[in-house]
Amino acid sequence: MQVQANWENQLLALAGNIPHPSTHPFFSYWAGDAALQNAYKQAEKITSEHSKSFYVASALLPEEKRSAVRALYAFCRIVDDIVDEANHADRESQLDYWRRMVETASFSDDDLVAAAWADTIARYHIPRHYALQLIDGVARDLVQTRYQTFEELATYCYGVASTVGLMSMYIVGFHNNDAVPYAIKLGVALQMTNILRDVGEDYRSGRLYLPREELAFYGIHEKDISEGSLTNNWRQFMKFQIDRTRQLYEDSWPGVKMLEHEGQLAIGAASIFYQGILDAIEKNDYDVFNCRASLSAIKKLSYIPLLWLKVKPL
Repeated sequence: MQVQANWENQLLALAGNIPHPSTHPFFSYWAGDAALQNAYKQAEKITSEHSKSFYVASALLPEEKRSAVRALYAFCRIVDDIVDEANHADRESQLDYWRRMVETASFSDDDLVAAAWADTIARYHIPRHYALQLIDGVARDLVQTRYQTFEELATYCYGVASTVGLMSMYIVGFHNNDAVPYAIKLGVALQMTNILRDVGEDYRSGRLYLPREELAFYGIHEKDISEGSLTNNWRQFMKFQIDRTRQLYEDSWPGVKMLEHEGQLAIGAASIFYQGILDAIEKNDYDVFNCRASLSAIKKLSYIPLLWLKVKPL
């Protein structure tokens, strides 16, 4: 039996005991509703513009599920943009609008993303609990810009990323709730990858997610971050962070086997693409201050055949 770290138990408690859906989705998207189809097209457009990795991975799903996960992404993107880009006076009211939308399915007539997301929630029986946790997780950036320990940071990762994985499970389909811990762990790995990739960008925005306790252990001060110092201490620190994140990806992989088969390739692709970002950070000599690690479209596509072979026997 695998012993779970304290942070894992804390995140499982946040996820709660949500029942496995006992009914299959009903596909209102295919009912000839032109307005709803336009709503999903808007979600697709937002996904293609803001996340090439998510867009390519979701393309591996059947059309109806592909549309749904892109509606999920568009919802997440808009909430994130509210925190990052909206005027201070408007942020809370806009976040409250999305909370009401999740709780009551009420939204403005011209809000295409809300229309697509409300339909997705209803069709796939997505627990609204997770969508509300995501809003609160993203809003945490408004009140907290530093994290003392990895355990504390893991709760942030849960709010902004593990919740996305849990909601995605309801769309792609999963066999039972044994998949929940793995989805949580994959979400932490994905968000840690984002954090490691965007250290410089986030710091310039006033945020430093890296655990202070671990920075101190490696003799790194915030001044070193502000100056973008590529020291041996920094390289050792980043190596530790990347090794732990890779272990999270490895530990989360059994959860892919617990998804419906048509979802295994898409979720596996998201995992593989983001692990490639860790490789790119290493190739850049851990310079996350001046270089943004990324994968080309050709590189992403090159992973698909081996990934297909990996999930085929599942």
